[in-house]
Amino acid sequence: MQRKHNKELTSNARSLRKNMTPEESHLWYDFLRSYPIRFLRQKVIDNYIVDFYCRSARIIIELDGSQHYEEKGLLKDKIRTARIEKRDITVIRIPNVEINRNFKEVCIYIDDVVKEALR
Repeated sequence: MQRKHNKELTSNARSLRKNMTPEESHLWYDFLRSYPIRFLRQKVIDNYIVDFYCRSARIIIELDGSQHYEEKGLLKDKIRTARIEKRDITVIRIPNVEINRNFKEVCIYIDDVVKEALR
């Protein structure tokens, strides 16, 4: 039987919850924390710690800083997304710059994706 997640990452996830990036903190405290569908932050799935996870909608939200757009980061993200999507979980990636420039539109987009997934 395949393990649900790597338990060794649990303490790392806890630390990341306490030390969120400014963009993660903004999205969490100003939208997802009070969103009517429950999201978890810094959730361990397989051998990864994902930024935000909604179990009922089977959606992961990943906020991407500049390192995600370098060649190595793009490849790592592609592999990570493919492995997670094998679990029938949708991964949506949002650049940090969008959180900072278009926060309201990002929230509307997330809401639309969640509502579509729950249909």
